[in-house]
Amino acid sequence: MSTAPAPATAPAPAPATAPAAPGSDLLTPAPSDLQGDPGDPSHPLDNPAWAALTGPHAHFAERVGRAARYPADVAPFHAVSDPRDPRAWADLARLVGPGGIASVRGVTGGPAGWETVRTGYGVQLVDTALRAEDDPEAVRLGPDDVPEILDLVARTEPGPYLPRTVELGTYLGIRRHGRLIALAGERLRPAGWTEISAVCTDPAHRGQGLATRLVRAVAAGVRARGEQPFLHAAADNTDAIRLYESIGFTLRRRTVFTRVRRTAAAEPAGTSAPSERPRAIRAAAQEETA
Repeated sequence: MSTAPAPATAPAPAPATAPAAPGSDLLTPAPSDLQGDPGDPSHPLDNPAWAALTGPHAHFAERVGRAARYPADVAPFHAVSDPRDPRAWADLARLVGPGGIASVRGVTGGPAGWETVRTGYGVQLVDTALRAEDDPEAVRLGPDDVPEILDLVARTEPGPYLPRTVELGTYLGIRRHGRLIALAGERLRPAGWTEISAVCTDPAHRGQGLATRLVRAVAAGVRARGEQPFLHAAADNTDAIRLYESIGFTLRRRTVFTRVRRTAAAEPAGTSAPSERPRAIRAAAQEETA
C-alpha cells in the first residue's frame, strides 16, 4: 500500500488583483477561477494542459509559440501560456485557423475575433489522503481495447474520450463475463502530477465500489512514479465530488472551461514565425510540396 502524501496546507486569502497585461482588457477573466486557491502562475495545476504539453506530454504537442493543443484524436484540449496575454491568443488563432474551435481553461471569453461557444464550470481536486493500492481484478487496457472503451464511455459519459486517448497514460478496467464494465485512467500529466480521468462504471454494475477501486489502483501507479494524483469534475456533479472527497481528495480550486471559435478571417498580428507551425500543419505542407 502506498503512503499518502501530507495534506495540502489551507489556501491563503486571495491577494489583490495583479496589474493586467497590456491588452488584457479584451479578455473576460473567469471569477470562479480566482476563488479558493490564490493562483500561483508557476504552479503546474493552475494551467495543467499547458504544463503537460510543454512538459511530459510535449511529444503530443501541436504548438505555435504561446499556444498548444493535443492532436484531435488524442484529447480535445488547447492551452495558452497565459490566457491574459493577447500574444498567446494570436498564436492560438494561427494554431486553429479561421473558424477553428479551441477549448481553453480559465476564461469565459476571448479577445476580439473570438466568440464563445460554450462555457462549463468545474472543480479541481488533489490527493491529500487517498489510500492507493493495486487491484487484483484490474487489467491494463491498450489500443486493442479502444472499441470496448469507447462503447463504455458512450453509455456512461464520463467526459471526452477519443480513439488515441489511451496513449496518454495507464488505463485500467474491470471485466465481468468478458465485458468491460468499469474504467479509469491517466490523462493530463503536468510535471509532478497526473490527472485521473474517464472514471466510469456500467449502470448495471454501479453501487459495488468498482470506480473507487480503479481510482485507487490508478493512483498507486501514479505514486509509484513519484507523482501526485489530481482530478477534475463538473461543478454540478455533487455526487462525484462527495465521493472523491470521501476517499481522500481535497478541493484545490474552482475553475471554468470555455470553448471558443475564431471568427476573424485575417491573419492576426504578432504571431510566431512560420517554423513554429504545428507539426500536423507542417507535415501537410511538406506533402504538398514533395
